[in-house]
Amino acid sequence: MDIFEKLLKSLGPIGQHSDRAHGYFAFPKLEGEIGNRMQFRGKEKIVWSLNNYLGLANHPEVRQADIDAVSQFGLAYPMGARMMSGNSDHHDRLEKELSEFVKKEDTMLLNYGYQGILSAIDAICGRRDIIVYDAESHACIIDGVRLHPGHRYVFKHNDVADCEKQLKRATELAKTSGGGILVITEGVFGMGGDQGKLKEIVALKDTYEFRLLVDDAHGFGTIGATGAGCGEEQGCQDGIDLYFSTFAKSMASIGGFISGDKNIITYLRYNMRSQIFAKSLPMPYVLGNLKRLDMLRNRPELREKLWSNVKKLQQGLRDNGFDIGATDSPVTPIYLKGDIPEATAMCLDLRENYNIFCSIVVYPVIPKGQIIYRIIPTAAHTDEDIELTLKAFKETKEKLDAQVYKVAEIPMT
Repeated sequence: MDIFEKLLKSLGPIGQHSDRAHGYFAFPKLEGEIGNRMQFRGKEKIVWSLNNYLGLANHPEVRQADIDAVSQFGLAYPMGARMMSGNSDHHDRLEKELSEFVKKEDTMLLNYGYQGILSAIDAICGRRDIIVYDAESHACIIDGVRLHPGHRYVFKHNDVADCEKQLKRATELAKTSGGGILVITEGVFGMGGDQGKLKEIVALKDTYEFRLLVDDAHGFGTIGATGAGCGEEQGCQDGIDLYFSTFAKSMASIGGFISGDKNIITYLRYNMRSQIFAKSLPMPYVLGNLKRLDMLRNRPELREKLWSNVKKLQQGLRDNGFDIGATDSPVTPIYLKGDIPEATAMCLDLRENYNIFCSIVVYPVIPKGQIIYRIIPTAAHTDEDIELTLKAFKETKEKLDAQVYKVAEIPMT
């Protein structure tokens, strides 16, 4: 059989809607300056779909730092993998400053967050080792776990009792396998916005022998007294053995990092295949990220503005009777009932008649009959943006409840 034949029989649970969704609900094109308002199909929209938490994507100082770096180095420098010919003092400096900020001994830069954490899991865990991980972990973690040749146990989302239950199973297995245990969870879960139970999981170290890897992509830069993340917020950063984050969220850039004890980071530096066999992070990204990190550390007003907007938006949604779950981060989910055609019809109304651009999440990412709007407030949003958005959601929910959006299939756009 031609291996492509099976691909043509089914485009997958999301791809099956591509003929109607592509270019609008999937793969839309936002144009203009990155910010709270952008152009979509020639019209200005209030945009709630960008992980530009601190508004740094188009901050004048950041833009200038990027321009200066490109002018000095271009995009090619340094050439080659970091281990072979792609290192520089600037790469080392960024790692040092990140280590100081998240209070870890050492840090390793990663070309991309997704491939970085996946490759870290691969480098740490061998056939005899056991992984225990949260059921709602990000896809990058799930893919890393899928590649693991040994055993893995999943615990119910943020359920510390179930985590302990799986740790007991893992501990018994480790006695016979001779391996170790790696627990993986997140600082902030990107769909629901709730923080991981880091402090409680760290406390389990008093009873069980394991190491803890935390993906804090949404917490880094947004949460904690200084913005150093959920470990800082929960007072348990010392108990996190490997702290991972990406530059793609609060720093609005490319790349990522993993921090921990120096000897462990040294091991990863010499054994993570995605970094050993890939080109080094280009110099403009390194210098640009140094500038972003400086602003993240020394401009608390950016984080204060973010949280001011978060509180206004989330309280406004609650006051209007919306279910936004247990979020305690800027990630703001809006939980509604409806099928895929209804969700797309509502989204179409929001975009075309209310000029609100936000992203919907439907089956198979979540169970059938449910709709989630995932709203991302940023420091760039205004009070007017929030007021117009609250009005739009109040009116469109009334239409949803009245079955105005009840259609047979995804609308053509």
